Amino acid sequence: VGLTSRSVRRILYNVFKEHGLKLKETLPEEIVAAYDLMEGRVALRAIHFPKSQAELEKAKRRLKFDELFLIQLMLAQMRQQQDEVVGPRFEDPGAHTEEFVRTVLPFELTGAQKRVLADVIEDTQTGTQMNRLIQGDVGSGKTVVAVAAMMHAYDSGYQSAFMAPTELLAEQHYQSLTNYLRPMGLEPHLLVGGQSTSEREAILKDVNEGRVPVAIGTHALIQEEVEFDNLGLAVVDEQHRFGVAQRAEMFEKGEQPHMLLMTATPIPRSLAMTLYGDLDVSKIDEMPPGRKPVDTRLRAEKRRGEVYAFLRDRLEQGEQAYVVYPLVEESEKMDLKDAENGFEALREQFPDYTVGLVHGRMGSDQKDNAMEQFKDGTIDILVSTTVIEVGVDVPNATVMLV
Repeated sequence: VGLTSRSVRRILYNVFKEHGLKLKETLPEEIVAAYDLMEGRVALRAIHFPKSQAELEKAKRRLKFDELFLIQLMLAQMRQQQDEVVGPRFEDPGAHTEEFVRTVLPFELTGAQKRVLADVIEDTQTGTQMNRLIQGDVGSGKTVVAVAAMMHAYDSGYQSAFMAPTELLAEQHYQSLTNYLRPMGLEPHLLVGGQSTSEREAILKDVNEGRVPVAIGTHALIQEEVEFDNLGLAVVDEQHRFGVAQRAEMFEKGEQPHMLLMTATPIPRSLAMTLYGDLDVSKIDEMPPGRKPVDTRLRAEKRRGEVYAFLRDRLEQGEQAYVVYPLVEESEKMDLKDAENGFEALREQFPDYTVGLVHGRMGSDQKDNAMEQFKDGTIDILVSTTVIEVGVDVPNATVMLV
């Protein structure tokens, strides 16, 4: 039969009646007084059986305070423990760091990039492990800062690992890092799931024997058989896509390597302190010169025709477009457009152009294939769910319709 809500209320009522006074206060008296909080045991009773609306509001405030206080306490403990973790002590930036910044890069770092790089260099010279999060919009130059940090590690005699959430992104980073490192006589290596056994074994041997300055890959980098000779820096791109446990496995790949996490997700300062209190946060809040600002516009459903006309105009200019839907398929519960029906509708609307589809229920190979076709221009319009939130660099895709 199960418990009804009436039965649960009766049980709770009896619990509070018999044992309510035995509940102990969880916060120190001075904190309760300083923040004018309701007594803990009273709040637990009042949240279930309030005597008035005012008492209910006070109970809610107390329980919310408890939750946030405990999160902060946990983060403070983690931070205290991390501050005691010995990390590799890097030397002053050397020849490769200078060559990368002054010669290889065809542009000068922005003021924000220089500031964040200085934060990273300072962290890595303290002798304790760095745990820093870099937040910056897409195109703000986070990867360039990470490459400079990896060159700093190399100059100090250490290897670096660069972990991306998808094979497609890992391959994209591999291409860009190869372009950066090869002029300096360095060769990064890519480690992903689809490689042949012989190729994989050769890469693992080179990583283990210290011949690889930078290893790039997906979660394949944290598998047991991957052993670095001297890992000093681990860079994690789109860090929110990796769990705490996965990041922790990177720690075990070396002698407490420095951790540099990157995200394009906007994080308000107050939220960053709440969720990432165990990390130092640096923000790249300046875009490189020449970057055009993103123009965002809202259009009502009745003006869909205008939107399609704009889309057609951009396609005629030889550009490409994303069309993003919130759902994979139609749902009776939610009045939202779905990608599969949208895909069919757009094929009818734009018969002269190639329309592709990507969503989370497709296999990795299918998704990667569609994204590759979009990247090389075979697909003009890519219909997708939010699976493309961690996007691929397609400079020719100038429009995103949501």
